[in-house]
Amino acid sequence: MLSLRNRGLLLALQILCFTGLSGIAPVQAEDWPQFRGPNCSGVSTSKKALPAEFDDQKNVIWSAELGDGIGCPVVAAGRVFTSGMVDKEKVGLYAFDAETGKKLWERTWDTGELLEIHKTNSFAATTPAADDERVYFYFSTLGMLAVDAETGADVWKQELPVPYFVFKWGAGMSPTLYKDLVLFCQDDDLAPAFYAFDKKTGKIVWKDDRSDQAVNYSHPVICETDKGDEIVVAGTGKLIGYDPKTGKRLWSARTLLRNIKTTPVSRDGIIYVSLQSGGIANQWLASIDRWETGNSDGKVTKDEIQAFVGKTKVPEAFYKKTFDRGDLNKDGALEGEELDIAFLPPGNEAGAKFGEEPAQEFVLAVKGGGRGDVTKSHLLWKHKTKYTDHIVSPLVTDKRMLLIKGGGISTCYEIDKGKKVWGPKRIQNECEYFASPIYGDGKIYVAGENGKIVVLEDGPEQKIIAKNDMGDSILGTPAIADGRLFIRTRKHLYCVGLK
Repeated sequence: MLSLRNRGLLLALQILCFTGLSGIAPVQAEDWPQFRGPNCSGVSTSKKALPAEFDDQKNVIWSAELGDGIGCPVVAAGRVFTSGMVDKEKVGLYAFDAETGKKLWERTWDTGELLEIHKTNSFAATTPAADDERVYFYFSTLGMLAVDAETGADVWKQELPVPYFVFKWGAGMSPTLYKDLVLFCQDDDLAPAFYAFDKKTGKIVWKDDRSDQAVNYSHPVICETDKGDEIVVAGTGKLIGYDPKTGKRLWSARTLLRNIKTTPVSRDGIIYVSLQSGGIANQWLASIDRWETGNSDGKVTKDEIQAFVGKTKVPEAFYKKTFDRGDLNKDGALEGEELDIAFLPPGNEAGAKFGEEPAQEFVLAVKGGGRGDVTKSHLLWKHKTKYTDHIVSPLVTDKRMLLIKGGGISTCYEIDKGKKVWGPKRIQNECEYFASPIYGDGKIYVAGENGKIVVLEDGPEQKIIAKNDMGDSILGTPAIADGRLFIRTRKHLYCVGLK
């Protein structure tokens, strides 16, 4: 089992699918065209029956062998799209017929030299987004690409700054869709920003500089309010509501911790968040000073950072932005509160400070539609817990919010005031979790890193229906469309349904 530190070095992939009904294909009842389905919620509203029991042979309609990848599959207009590494410096994007599994096309791109990432991660870690016309795909060294959904032909390309992650988490953010916009938030260590692209042309409609944010891996969600739609993004210390037309920040709630890898759920004008984070000073000491390349003296130096990173030179821009700011006495080492100052943006010192208990966990609910600082006015409830996960996003169904924690532990809360319904309870699959739970046909599917998918009954009590073994590791969240599950393991894509 991976250590907590190693899990922290993985992006939350989480990686995970957003939807709108498109409908060119005559038999298509629903789409799952981005990370974690409709509005990143993980919820399918289809009434079609889904299987409870399956594996890599049983109830498999079709399957395809792919290169290594942990991004999610997406479904639009009768086509399934996913990515995979062809080799060490080439990435592929693939299209399949959702009904038959026939490969419709594949595209490959040379990636150029790639920075080292954690071994449990994959360079093919992002999830495409798709509609009936185009597929939108992000890769760290290529930028944002759009190709024709039917043929795979180039439509447009928008180059973006190559993200940098000093802890080797790697790029894991994926595009999501809203009306005529492709939304993309990349909170990295050098140039954090939120972009809105025109779907047809790739032109940047607006961009928000998020220099007040540290590294985060949380996807945008749409909050419907009486004042109109808002795009809500979680980040360092803040939940922020944006104007979809202009990218202007409408409101912020200072309710979060120093970073977030989970994606909130928006429902009926309320945003539900689960998060877990440690203090920044503690992470730097644990990851750099006390790592095998450090000297464990309670300080962090540039030499220790470089030794941890390895052969690739740490950009001077990173030191200027962080280390030089925090080194108050200019002795070439960061110690104590200097670590907080260095690695959290000025004015946004979220989470535990040096010397405080670093690990914090919360579930909370914030009402959308406010203006300005809504920390006090729109925070509906916020509760400390011990059972959130720093990667797995929450699932909201009916009046309940389900959380899955690494090790296979579930807790459930009612969404009215955050009162606990059940838990902690084990779901009988003890492993690491990177995929987030999804819902369809009264069932909740929870995919584990060990390749097993536990099926729960959606109800006021935890009831395990089945446990299914796909025979290969799963880190990407599965998709649901037209009575079928689309499951991406590290080396295969499976379409599972009732035969």
